[in-house]
Amino acid sequence: MCGIVAYIGPKQAYPILIKGLHRLEYRGYDSAGVAILNSELNLYKTHGKVNDLEEAVKGKDLTGTIGIAHTRWATHGEPNDVNAHPHFSYSKNLAIIHNGIIENYAPLKQELLKRGYVFESETDTEVLIHLIEDIQLNESVALEEALQIALNQVVGAYAIVIINKHEPDKLVVARKGSPLVIGIGEKEFFVASDATPIVEYTRDVVYLNDEEIAVINRNGDFKIRTISNIEKTPYIQTLEINLSALEKEGFEHFMLKEIYEQPKSIRDSMRGRLIVQKGVVSLGGISEYKQKMVNAKRIIIVACGTSWHAGIVGEYLIEELTRIPVEIEYASEFRYRNPIIYEDDIVIAISQSGETADTLAAIELAKSKGATIIGICNVVGSSIARATHAGSYTHAGPEIGVASTKAFTSQVTILTLMALMIAEAKGTISQSRYHQLITELDTIPSKVEKTLLVNDKIIELAKIFKDSRNALYLGRGYNYPVAMEGALKLKEISYIHAEGYPAAEMKHGPIALIDEEMPVVIIATNKGTYKKVISNIQEVKARKGKIIAIITEGDETVKELADHYIEVPETEEMLVPLIATIPLQLLSYHIAVMRGCNVDQPRNLAKSVTVE
Repeated sequence: MCGIVAYIGPKQAYPILIKGLHRLEYRGYDSAGVAILNSELNLYKTHGKVNDLEEAVKGKDLTGTIGIAHTRWATHGEPNDVNAHPHFSYSKNLAIIHNGIIENYAPLKQELLKRGYVFESETDTEVLIHLIEDIQLNESVALEEALQIALNQVVGAYAIVIINKHEPDKLVVARKGSPLVIGIGEKEFFVASDATPIVEYTRDVVYLNDEEIAVINRNGDFKIRTISNIEKTPYIQTLEINLSALEKEGFEHFMLKEIYEQPKSIRDSMRGRLIVQKGVVSLGGISEYKQKMVNAKRIIIVACGTSWHAGIVGEYLIEELTRIPVEIEYASEFRYRNPIIYEDDIVIAISQSGETADTLAAIELAKSKGATIIGICNVVGSSIARATHAGSYTHAGPEIGVASTKAFTSQVTILTLMALMIAEAKGTISQSRYHQLITELDTIPSKVEKTLLVNDKIIELAKIFKDSRNALYLGRGYNYPVAMEGALKLKEISYIHAEGYPAAEMKHGPIALIDEEMPVVIIATNKGTYKKVISNIQEVKARKGKIIAIITEGDETVKELADHYIEVPETEEMLVPLIATIPLQLLSYHIAVMRGCNVDQPRNLAKSVTVE
């Protein structure tokens, strides 16, 4: 959601900025802009894609070794040229780029209007830069001091970079609730909303913490202070991202590449944590809190979107294996319903990016009540990784496609390991069953690899159903969250309306929708409630629905009932989600491609939802 890039150093800034914006396109956006400082502060922006910006600036003065750039996902004000970032201050001496939301922008704007300020855009960001300049002029203070005073007056979230026409050797940046990372090179600095635009140039980075302001000087001087004026020592970390992970490497889309990376991402999520020969499951990141989890009377899982679906699988796993009650909550609802939280509760927060605003807010609420917070996220150094007491990284590698694929299976993998580790320590699982499950879990990457071989058959299915207007996804038990995740993928990238339901709930409403035009995807693997699912298939068939069944290899019963079927390798019931979700991802992908949709950057969506 929104992207920030900034540069100061000896090189020409524009090529670095525009390349950085392309790297950030995966975050989702509707406009783009750039400001370059030479003898003048030149600002160019446009509604549309980064390619549109490149066209718009042809023939313009793009020289300069300091600059800022932005991709905007609209919050305040519709997507257009005027509302795009960067924004000038009233005098046009300052320019700002901003991720986040200033919640009290309206009263601030009214006060500035009384003082004679004129606004060109509808954005909260323009209010902020006018406020900063007003303070700078009236208080006769440096830009960083004016920013510090302003940020003590605003309510909301922000990641900010400001450039000053009269200070060509300085950038001023700040963050609260929206990520910002500073890359440190040889007599040069890079600023970005995540590490993807930086890794090509340097591996040394500093992640700003909430309510910190950094002043970056061309001479290499780099200082951090809080908005309450406490000086902080920068903590320099080393990036572990490989540049190749940010390229498509021959795949048509990042999403397809990431679907095919799942054998590796699942294996990497287990690496060093699952040692079958020794019968060991160990999550080092939470080892200090292992006994507290074993003794927990309740576990609460908070997440959003795909991570919430993974959390439901986690709920089933943990309850079955450990006999600890689990509640699964939408993070966006959790904080607003005055939940009951006890000091001995364990709260598991799941987020691919580690920056999801609602999940971060849920974490802060749970921490304020004394609960222990365990994080599961993919991005090292992310806000959730730092806000939790302990946690486990998924090690899935960068996920560029907006629609999560390998994030889901990696999160389910970590939750499976977590459930097994607690169950074994608690004694709620026999040793024979424990070894049976970890042995089977170790085979999942190769079974996912085998499942990917159904791709050609799914292409043929996609041709049949690409023009559908609605779809229903059904599953029971562990396959219910898989059904919801499959429906979400179809909605996200193909814009076909789809709903995921527990198969037994079909009779309580959705069955009214079924006719000969309705594709019904049923996860019908031969475990658990298999016979009940067959009954549900019969109910769909009786109403002439078109059945696409995900079945276990060799299952002749469902094969005969279904109009179309996809076979997946047999595995333990609780591990089926790691396999059954693969064909659903492929089906959504191919339907979206055939419909001409932008698979990696679906309309209106953002990869990292850093505002509420």
